Amino acid sequence: CTIGLLRKLNMKYISTRGGVPEVSFREVLLAGLAPDGGLYVPEYYPKVSGEQMAKWRDLSYEDLSFEIISLFVDDIPPATLKEICSKTYDPKKFRYRAPERVGGRSTGFVGDGSVNDITPLLWLGQTRRRGQTKPDSGLALLELSNGPTLAFKDVALQLVGNLFEYVLGENGQMLNVLGATSGDTGSAAEYALRGKRGINVFMLSPHAGGMSAFQKAQMYSLQDANIHNIAIRGTFDECQDIVKSVAEEAPFREEYRIGAVNSMNWARIMAQIVYYFKAYLAATKDDGSVNFAVPSGNFGNAHACHVARMMGLPVDSLTIATNENDVLDVFFRTGVYRPRNQAETHITSSPSMDIAKASNLERFMFDVVSRDPGELCRYWGLLKKDGSFKVPESMRYVNPRIRSGMSTHSDRLETIKHIYKEHGTLIDPHTADAISVVHSGILRFPMIVMETAQPCKFADTVREAVGFEPQRRDFFRGLEDLPQRVTVMDPDVEGIKMFIAKHS
Repeated sequence: CTIGLLRKLNMKYISTRGGVPEVSFREVLLAGLAPDGGLYVPEYYPKVSGEQMAKWRDLSYEDLSFEIISLFVDDIPPATLKEICSKTYDPKKFRYRAPERVGGRSTGFVGDGSVNDITPLLWLGQTRRRGQTKPDSGLALLELSNGPTLAFKDVALQLVGNLFEYVLGENGQMLNVLGATSGDTGSAAEYALRGKRGINVFMLSPHAGGMSAFQKAQMYSLQDANIHNIAIRGTFDECQDIVKSVAEEAPFREEYRIGAVNSMNWARIMAQIVYYFKAYLAATKDDGSVNFAVPSGNFGNAHACHVARMMGLPVDSLTIATNENDVLDVFFRTGVYRPRNQAETHITSSPSMDIAKASNLERFMFDVVSRDPGELCRYWGLLKKDGSFKVPESMRYVNPRIRSGMSTHSDRLETIKHIYKEHGTLIDPHTADAISVVHSGILRFPMIVMETAQPCKFADTVREAVGFEPQRRDFFRGLEDLPQRVTVMDPDVEGIKMFIAKHS
């Protein structure tokens, strides 16, 4: 019997702004944003000992996910939760490995190169002798892009979709999921929720720029009746502002049962915590620590690493990498958080990080202020009044081993070219941002870079870097030529509400 099946918990969730009573995981899952405008966080971070992690070393990804997720979920029966994890992390659903990596080049969960691994660890510079894989460097990629939309967000959203289906089905409820995407969240959410009973999806994305042709085609080509793509004449941040505005209007939210799949939904963060533990267990033999580098725009993926470290994962350092939209880099270097406006937001060749407001930073700041809702609200009051705030030197940070950096278009081109030339591996522009920032500082090993997506999703940039088109699997060829279904609208909250009311 696994550890999780024997565990008894009383895990509740609270808002970062302290204006609502504590709630259960199910309520957090369906609500997304807290009614007071804050973000839900667990009442405490469960602690994981070294002895416990040692027992997890030989677990499959589905079993590891159950062990970790059951630390945060106590209102779904353990046997049911285990079944949901097994259904989600079926290797057949994470089989879309890039052609450049097919053939056993990636190390498996226990170092065997198994194609059944959900998130393989690829050591850059590895050699293979007599069937044995040996890392020649301390730099590795955690491959997170083998899911149905070729992006890291599949790992979390496939689970969220199955959790939605179970909770709604058990209660005979329906949910209108409202989200905003700068590229990968939208397609990952839609592929996780398409055709699911009781769920409609309304996904907002920037109409001009901001996404690659592949990303748009993945979303807009879906013909499922419960999927509604809305292209907003504006930026991603305007899309996200609309989502938050609708979620904060309690009467409309309750009448139309509005839920969220953006990283404002705690279930997304929870699912991402798992692969940080997986990476550590795959990269180490007995003990020791690891270092992570995360390309970040909205700070959800990086926050999951922070939570894993708070739980006891031996993380020596965390590197936050941004593109030219360097709001997070400025914050971690100076303590100043100043979201940008539309005119200041750059359209870049790593578009999934073209974000001017890092919404998940609120969860991190909640820990910075020792989980004091009043102090958190004071900072957010300054943000609303002055457009920025500064964290004093004495408070930086909950984790002092956080560093950051910014990568430019030329940096990512050079990095894509270098990694392919030296290691024979193609990477996408966002992953290149992370490696570029890692190389610009003092290297700490082992360094695990969290892969963002497969390079074929950003073919133009990869071609510019290496001079040829990245390959794609047969089932993605001709994707951009499929009929597309999308509604173009102005960035108007009332207009979006009318659209939801008409189509829900």
